[in-house]
Amino acid sequence: MSTSPTARALVALEALQETPGITAEALGRRLGVTSRAARRYVEILREAEIPVESVRGPAGGYRLGRGVRPAPLRFRADEALGLVMAALDGQHDAADHDGPVGRALGKLLAALPRAVAAQAEAVRRTATPVPQRDPARPDPATTVSLVEACAERRRVRLAYRTDSGNDRELVAEPWAVVVRYGRWYLLCHSVTADDVRTYRIDRVASVEVLAETFQPPAGLDAVTTLEEHLGTGWQHPVEVLVDAPLAEVRMAIPRTMGRLEAVDDRRTRLVGSTRNVTSYAQQLAALPGSFRVVQGDEVRAALASLAARLTVASR
Repeated sequence: MSTSPTARALVALEALQETPGITAEALGRRLGVTSRAARRYVEILREAEIPVESVRGPAGGYRLGRGVRPAPLRFRADEALGLVMAALDGQHDAADHDGPVGRALGKLLAALPRAVAAQAEAVRRTATPVPQRDPARPDPATTVSLVEACAERRRVRLAYRTDSGNDRELVAEPWAVVVRYGRWYLLCHSVTADDVRTYRIDRVASVEVLAETFQPPAGLDAVTTLEEHLGTGWQHPVEVLVDAPLAEVRMAIPRTMGRLEAVDDRRTRLVGSTRNVTSYAQQLAALPGSFRVVQGDEVRAALASLAARLTVASR
């Protein structure tokens, strides 16, 4: 930020628009000056005939009075993406005034009539969302870098933490960023592994956009490809032969269980993998016809255990 008086006065005006009731101490932190100096900038605005009202209370504060023409809304990159991410996954904290979503909402509320904004501000201040059991909030700046790399078709170098907690560095060709049930994924071709991979963006520690470019697959269906590959690469490989047509099997189980292919008009092959054989066996029970596990001793054992439990329960 420029340290000229004019620039600081404009920043002070923006702060008053974004945060009605802002204290002199908070305004000083925003301007990089003392609270006493912040009060001088408030007086500069008043001398320019901008109505700045003092807010009563233990801490005091300032807000813009009536008659101020709202400035055009200008969102920073992290604020704009933060609003999009909040709308897509519903997880980001709208009550945090210092976060990107909170700042962006403050600008929107400041542009509304006071009576309308008061209702929305009350909800924002008092409503408490139930936290997710497994929160996975990606960093907006990291997400911006990956989205831009996808658009520009440039390779990236990622610092990534695996599911087991190991730190890795890898090079990838980012195809798409996909949001699935509140979790953000990068679908890509891993140059390091020479294979298609999906990475959770909340586990990406850093992104370096490289100069090398690439061409993504023609006609890529990012969501379908992502869900198919979420079922591969785990420690327990599985192959199942199902006595049902492909269309019926596809309707019965999630695509994350693996890749489906028609053997003939009446049979379908499922090829996938899992780290949780018990859950996988339970999902196989939803298949629309009889089936046989061709590969996967661990899953076969889990099915036997499930069958025994169901037999006992049916007596």
